[in-house]
Amino acid sequence: MWHIRLTAVLLLAACVGDSTTVPATPVTTPPPFGGTIFIDSDIITSSDPTTFQNLSLTGQGYRTMFDRRVNGWITVDAYLFNASFDDGMAAEIQVNPEFGGPNAALAEAEKYAEVIGRLPTVLRKDVETVWIHRGTQLFGGGNNNLLIHIGQADLYTADGILEETFVHEAAHTSLDMAHASAPAWLAAQSADLTFISTYARDFPSREDIAESFLPYLAIRYRSDRISQSLANTIMQTMPNRIAYFDNQSFDMYPIE
Repeated sequence: MWHIRLTAVLLLAACVGDSTTVPATPVTTPPPFGGTIFIDSDIITSSDPTTFQNLSLTGQGYRTMFDRRVNGWITVDAYLFNASFDDGMAAEIQVNPEFGGPNAALAEAEKYAEVIGRLPTVLRKDVETVWIHRGTQLFGGGNNNLLIHIGQADLYTADGILEETFVHEAAHTSLDMAHASAPAWLAAQSADLTFISTYARDFPSREDIAESFLPYLAIRYRSDRISQSLANTIMQTMPNRIAYFDNQSFDMYPIE
C-alpha cells in the first residue's frame, strides 16, 4: 500500500532540468498504477548484495551540480570521492560542502554508493557522477548522473523504496538515450493496451522506460518476492514491453 506522505511524489523528476512535456499517447485502458516505485518494497532490499567495493577521497574541487532547492545549477567546492564497483564500473561522488567536513561527506558518499551498487550493471553503465545535497527534494536521473537529496532519501528509506527509486532514476541515466525512441520500443508501446502507470502515460517519451523497467525487473528477476496478483497485472499490462526488454540481453549482475 502506498504511504500517504508519498502521494505527492508521483511527479517524480526524470532528467534533471528537463521541462519538456510530451503529449500522451491515447489509450483506452487506464494504467493500473500511479507510479511504479511504490508497487512493492521488496524488489531490491538492503540485504541484497552490492557491487560497491571502495571509496577514496580525492579532495575538494569545484563542480557544477543541479540542486532542486533552487531549481537550478550551482557551482560549489564539493568533496570528491571515487567509487569503484566489482564489475568494473566507477563514478565520482560529489558531495555538497554544506555537510561541513570530509568525514561527514564520506559517510553520505559511502551510504549511497552501497545502495547504488545493488543496481544491475546495465543501470550503472552510464552513471559517471552522483550529486548529494541536503533537502527534501525529489531524486533525479539523466546527465550521466544520479541526484540525491538526503531528506527525501530518508523518506524513501522509511517506506522501503530507496533502491526502487534508484532503479527508476538510473533507468533514465543509462537506458533512455538508447531505448526511449527506438522503433522497437515505440512499437511495443503501441502494441500494449495501456501504460503501466499514469506517470508513464502522461509523459510517454520521458517516463515510460523508467516506469516500466522496475516492473520488468520484478517480474523477471524477483517474481518470488511479489504477489501473484501484482505479477499478473504487470504481465497483462506490458507484455510487449517485457518482450522488448527480454531481447536486449541486459547485464543484470548482481541481481542475476
